[in-house]
Amino acid sequence: MALHVRGVVLPDDEVRDLWLVGDRVTFTPVPGAQTIADRGFVLPGLVDAHCHPGIAAGGVPVTSLDQARALAAIDRDAGVLAIRDAGSPYPYPELEDDPEMPRLARAGRHIASPRRYLRGVGIEVEAADVRSTVTEQARAGNGWVKLVGDWLDRSAGDLAPSWDEATLVAAVEAAHAAGARAAVHTFSETAVEIMVRAGVDSVEHGTGLSVDLVAEMARRGTALVPTMINIETNFGDIAERAREKFPGYARHMLALRDRFPSVVAAAYEAGVPIYVGTDAGGGIDHGLAAREMLLLHERAGMSPTDVLAAASWRAREWLGFPGLVEGGLADLVVYDADPRADLRVVQDPRRIVLRGRVVR
Repeated sequence: MALHVRGVVLPDDEVRDLWLVGDRVTFTPVPGAQTIADRGFVLPGLVDAHCHPGIAAGGVPVTSLDQARALAAIDRDAGVLAIRDAGSPYPYPELEDDPEMPRLARAGRHIASPRRYLRGVGIEVEAADVRSTVTEQARAGNGWVKLVGDWLDRSAGDLAPSWDEATLVAAVEAAHAAGARAAVHTFSETAVEIMVRAGVDSVEHGTGLSVDLVAEMARRGTALVPTMINIETNFGDIAERAREKFPGYARHMLALRDRFPSVVAAAYEAGVPIYVGTDAGGGIDHGLAAREMLLLHERAGMSPTDVLAAASWRAREWLGFPGLVEGGLADLVVYDADPRADLRVVQDPRRIVLRGRVVR
């Protein structure tokens, strides 16, 4: 049966009627359609642009399709109807077409340097094998490759790039040659500069960004997915665990955490494309996109409208998932009150519709 929704549709800010026929939106009336919302504020379905359905909270890889499905369902039930999976140790291409699952833009596995990433999560390769591994993982995903650009270097006692600069540059080139976009995990100042200048498509976390580098990102159109909830929640614990053995690293992580809101604010002011991502599975529970949205507003100074765009229509456009346009995808959330006036509204959607099916 076709569905009918009426409300203030964002970003157009107009009261409109939408009809959902199967998995498509139309503005042409459909006789006999079931009205599921006749008031409120209607947004294209939310996006978590840095999420790991293949990783449970605490960084533990899933071992079955059912586990991955259950984690993605937690995000779906919070209004996240599209996910960019930023690396998974467990393959689940079957979920791309699952009518109960959020839409998926997937990377393959994380590509990391040996013994310099979370155990069991990434493929760990020496510099000589990075290019070929990127090509393989581009085929394993559906448009993205995930690179671990830096991590703790125990010999140096601090963050350091995963490989030499030439290898990092070659990794980005290989992703693009394979028809994929490259996302890079970076905490450090050095690695993020190498990767931005190499032409990486998105910076994940980006705690080491400088004012000059955010200007370069804006010029290039490089995206930032800051995962503020991750930095705020985890960096203190990371520093505490490392304090005795790697005191310099511990101090560095705390300094990066403390300056990070100003870094994201500078990127916002410079016009860097920013998208909402939680790092769910990477030490963060699933289903917390609304909390990330609030942090972007409260800590980084993004306007409510720009936060909504970063979590909805602009993020969907970036990932290739059309919004609430004629012939667009039938994913939407409805809120009782205007989230532009009070962003806390996003914590409690009244209606959630995924692929033309009512979730809530």
